[in-house]
Amino acid sequence: MNFTGFPRRKYLQGPTPIEFLPALSKVLGNETNLYVKRDDLLPGAGGGNKTRKLEFCIADAMEQGADTIITCGAVQSNHARLTAAWSAKEGLDCHLILEERVKGSYKEEASGNNFLFELLDVKSIGVVEGGSDMMAEMNKKAGELAAAGKKPYIIPGGASNTIGATGYAVCAEETMTQLNEMRLKIDHIVVPSGSAGTHAGMVVGMTGVNGNIPINGVNVSRTKDVQEEIVYKLAVDTAERLDVKTGIERDDIVCFDQYVGPGYSLPTDAMVEAVKLFARTEAILLDPVYSGKAAAGLIDFVRNGHFSKGSNVLFLHTGGSPALYAYMDTFRQK
Repeated sequence: MNFTGFPRRKYLQGPTPIEFLPALSKVLGNETNLYVKRDDLLPGAGGGNKTRKLEFCIADAMEQGADTIITCGAVQSNHARLTAAWSAKEGLDCHLILEERVKGSYKEEASGNNFLFELLDVKSIGVVEGGSDMMAEMNKKAGELAAAGKKPYIIPGGASNTIGATGYAVCAEETMTQLNEMRLKIDHIVVPSGSAGTHAGMVVGMTGVNGNIPINGVNVSRTKDVQEEIVYKLAVDTAERLDVKTGIERDDIVCFDQYVGPGYSLPTDAMVEAVKLFARTEAILLDPVYSGKAAAGLIDFVRNGHFSKGSNVLFLHTGGSPALYAYMDTFRQK
């Protein structure tokens, strides 16, 4: 794959590590060897996967002469935090539209990412009801800012368009290079599947480099059939953008929805167990919304023999640990 034709900022400081998880592998048993790709260690305020996407999205904004970034997310959005962080680094204004997907969940004085929005000098935060048309809300804000003389650029939720997903096609290529250098055969990769850019980008990248490693997406919000169609469409469009000749097959997109629980961002016992297990066995912090629920899926897969004995499984850790501080009561009462 050739990424040189696309605008790109250089936020990464080299490949993120791939680490063996010996203690967690031993605790879970079933002769499965677990590894983790540490995208939680990416640069940015608090780290996380959106930095890869924002390398391309913010570069596109700057090439178009934007001085203001508008994006959206849930009330504790990791994407919103990292968009605010890289906007601050680039000297761009940042405005957020937050969707209150759980009624009453937005609290201006909350900890976690909410506090970091303030610290990173987000210029305005608009809070809208769950189910709102987020693109319409961002377009409305863009119109107001343009009328005031600003040059706004909209980044969709999760930076999950073909521009942002390109960042995870790059990650797939990076991962395959590392595995070849380590002489490590990975049989499965497990990723969180939310706004779809990370999942779609990894599928496109693995296809583009002929990696032939199945990608298992663990849903954090939607049902299996709905999520798979969203990921598939974005993967097809991203593959076209990157001129990946092989093409994406519908069967390449596999999602699991049984770990969502009562809804997006709502805690589950399995998520709490996964966060505690990663922390107490490997000193790795997950987040309660994305990586925590994806890790709950990973743990269940291992316990129930989803992977063949002796399999090497790579978990893509997308970060988000600052959100833990908004869920302290959840963990202290379990």
